[in-house]
Amino acid sequence: MSDGSFPGGPARRAGFFIFLFLPPFPLFSVPLCALCVKNLLFNFPTSYYPSPLPPTYPTPMFPEIERTLFTKDQIAARVKELAQEIVRDLETDLAKDDHSLQDENRVIIIPIMTGAMIFVADLIRELPVKLSLGLTSVRSYPGASISSKGAHLESDLPDNLTGKHIVVLDDILDSGQTLALVKAIILKQNPASLRLGVMLDKQTPRTIDVKCDYVGFQIPDEFVVGYGLDYDGYYRNHPEIVILNQNAIPKR
Repeated sequence: MSDGSFPGGPARRAGFFIFLFLPPFPLFSVPLCALCVKNLLFNFPTSYYPSPLPPTYPTPMFPEIERTLFTKDQIAARVKELAQEIVRDLETDLAKDDHSLQDENRVIIIPIMTGAMIFVADLIRELPVKLSLGLTSVRSYPGASISSKGAHLESDLPDNLTGKHIVVLDDILDSGQTLALVKAIILKQNPASLRLGVMLDKQTPRTIDVKCDYVGFQIPDEFVVGYGLDYDGYYRNHPEIVILNQNAIPKR
């Protein structure tokens, strides 16, 4: 409350008292009434008004979304849990070498681009670990494909992995070919430890049997997008993990 105990300060106080002592002459009453109303309405402190309601979005971000598998809150909670699991394991692995989570040049996170970018960005901010990133790119879903066409390395893996503790992170475990390829290349460098993690584990027959140390969610054998996953380059920016309506996927 401003200007003593009278809300609204001098302007509103003046309007209030003018209103009380209006002269009985119409010539003066009309403009004075207008001034009074203006001060009473527009100089009232904003703190007395309720905050505006947040905007509502009655339609989905993309109308072709059929349903949501995991919401933003569910994803955020699970990412925090995965981070705790990773920290626990890294702490154990590092202790075997007489190192700690804060020692430099010991831990390397390898995200598989581009699908894992949002997952990894959220995850590493939950890791109280002195780490470095070594990005790599593997192509397995070219263009508008909805099934793996085989994994092909599109960028070289880091070549300084010997004796380091490596965590490879991908968006989804599907055929198993991507993680199998990356794992085989990394093992040739003799890392101190190697662990694999994915945000999603699709329940589908594997081309190659790959075991992951960290799994965010298991999902049915359906094509999903959002939270970094795409269809034909789109939908990566959707904040939830969702299933597209089949009408949005051309028959091939």
